[in-house]
Amino acid sequence: MFHKEGGKIILIATTLTVVFLLLTDQFVSAFWLQKAIQIVVLLLLITVLQFFRNPERKVAINEHHIIAPVDGKVVVIEEVFESEYFKDNRLQVSIFMSPINVHVTRYPISGKVKFSKYHPGKFLVAWHPKASEENERTTIVVENGTFGEILYRQIAGALARRIVNYAEEGTQVIQGEDAGFIKFGSRVDLFLPLGTVVNVKLNDKAVGGKTIIAIKS
Repeated sequence: MFHKEGGKIILIATTLTVVFLLLTDQFVSAFWLQKAIQIVVLLLLITVLQFFRNPERKVAINEHHIIAPVDGKVVVIEEVFESEYFKDNRLQVSIFMSPINVHVTRYPISGKVKFSKYHPGKFLVAWHPKASEENERTTIVVENGTFGEILYRQIAGALARRIVNYAEEGTQVIQGEDAGFIKFGSRVDLFLPLGTVVNVKLNDKAVGGKTIIAIKS
């Protein structure tokens, strides 16, 4: 199953692959070179296909849990000052996605979208300290009765060139549902109320829609 955001790219990649396979078969006489080119082209197509995969995941909806919005590695757990929306200290949990991770973004909680804003910006590597403030990004705030307001931020990385965000202010969203997509390498930051019980450790592998990031005590 592939994400809808990959439809055009997958079509183009598949078409180019077929063209390259036919051309090498027709015009490259050296057998070893012909096969080498064809293998490389097929590997590139497989890379594109795996990047846009969208595995179906059954989410155990729980209003006392904040779930991972994306797949990846937990790279930050610390108290920081959130300057865009809250303008106070929050607990930040960041998940870094490599190009081989699933890049679907899912809502970490159910609730009402209170804020959704896109920011154009730079394309620093996603783990750069200033990426959260200077890179292309979107900021989304979802509110529910258990946690109050939770902010998550989609951040483009050095390879990412397009962030897709489906969250619209005023809409009700459901935990684990498709909230967007980031193309080719990125990071997502969660900003949680101080005192939230974090359920993961640094370098843990998070699974979007499955891993419980934090629990309401």
